[in-house]
Amino acid sequence: MKKKKPDFSKPKESSIPQKFDSPFSEEKTYFNLPLIVIAGRPNVGKSTLFNALTHTKRAITDPTPGVTRDPVEDTCFINGFPVRLVDTGGYKLTRDLKSRESEMDDLVVDRTLEMLEKADRILLLLDAAELNAEDLELIQKLRTYKEKLLVAVNKTEGGKNLNLAYNYFQLGFENLTFISASRGDNLEELSERIVSGLDFSHVTEGEKEERAIRIAILGKPNTGKSTLSNALTHTNASIVSDYAGTTRDVVEGSFRYNGHDIEILDTAGIRRKAKVSENVEYYSVNRAIKTLDNCDIALIMIDATEGLSEQDKKITALAFEKGRGIIFVLNKWDLMEDQGTKAIKNAKDWIQTMFGQMNWAPIVTISAKNSDGLKNLMNIVLLIYEQLTRKVETSALNMALNDWLFKYPPPATKAIHFKIRYMTQTGTNPVTFLLFATRPDNVPENYVTYLKNRIRADLGFDQIPIQLEMKESRKKWQDREKSD
Repeated sequence: MKKKKPDFSKPKESSIPQKFDSPFSEEKTYFNLPLIVIAGRPNVGKSTLFNALTHTKRAITDPTPGVTRDPVEDTCFINGFPVRLVDTGGYKLTRDLKSRESEMDDLVVDRTLEMLEKADRILLLLDAAELNAEDLELIQKLRTYKEKLLVAVNKTEGGKNLNLAYNYFQLGFENLTFISASRGDNLEELSERIVSGLDFSHVTEGEKEERAIRIAILGKPNTGKSTLSNALTHTNASIVSDYAGTTRDVVEGSFRYNGHDIEILDTAGIRRKAKVSENVEYYSVNRAIKTLDNCDIALIMIDATEGLSEQDKKITALAFEKGRGIIFVLNKWDLMEDQGTKAIKNAKDWIQTMFGQMNWAPIVTISAKNSDGLKNLMNIVLLIYEQLTRKVETSALNMALNDWLFKYPPPATKAIHFKIRYMTQTGTNPVTFLLFATRPDNVPENYVTYLKNRIRADLGFDQIPIQLEMKESRKKWQDREKSD
């Protein structure tokens, strides 16, 4: 069969709708976006292409085949049009039916096929240097979707492998785009083809509403993080399996609860550093920990049948340092119910013993598998978010401070002498206060703890971490107001 030369011509202008005027911004959001799904066998460069098109590093990229398992989604602009882009797990043929890895491969393939069914456009990615049985089986399945199928051949940087890449025309594809996802070769042409012919008439642009509450689910492997994420979002976005290390990328989901938009971040299980031997797991754990930079509340998932671990303590300490709301979530509580109400008291005593300085953090019992206790969990999430975003007027704060100083005056000796002048709240989420004193270094730690406890008890911050910093000042609050 005579080989066809690649078609590098641009799509007809008439097939491309009018572009949107503005890129993403803090003020605007987009609805009813076309869904673009990247598909292909393992290690053809899907995650690299996803990151290149979204201009992010959301998806983990590694030479190890089968790194991506859960679909990774992001909203981005492609050739001036807003779309929802999805990176799927590699379409992998099962070889050893008795292995756990084979079971995981089946779950990944099932999730990939679900995304293909939903897609408005499927971007099939092939490797220029190799065509194998996995490619051929996936191509056969995609024949059903030929009306929404677009094919790109990767790893042709600098003209490399082009002679081999031409062979893909023999499979009956009318148009192929030859690209290099890692170098960005021909991605502009590919972007034009991705949006060509898509219907953007239903896409609406509006003002961005109040920011969604972002929740990160963190913990050891197999504590039920993905099960909880799916239960809250009423989806199967995260693959659920008792296979340790199932989740690798951070899987995002969203839902609405009691008038609030909620974003959920399902993360990889975090094990002790000594047990993390693979590069892929190293990246997964790092990204899980990185979610603490972007979330409001951390759900520390604990298997109620196993108890706390050293890793739980370290994760919680990181969340505390960043001032995040923290909820201890005892999952699989349905397996503990036969032990009666005493089990709840013992579990709470045990957590509070492990975290003696965090008695303010709520402890919630749930069964993610049975969706029990989720309403109570979400009510506490909303309560904590309200506290994280609460702002106390400086005048009210200093009236309270005067009362605290009167009830428990600061210690005063010849060696330790200082005066507390005033206090102001300097930030929310994380909640921070600044205390002005004549000699900040002389303020004992136990008195700082006293003031923190009073802030929590009297000002409504009783279930979140607060940060209290100190600065030197010799002015009283009233004098400061006059001089200002």
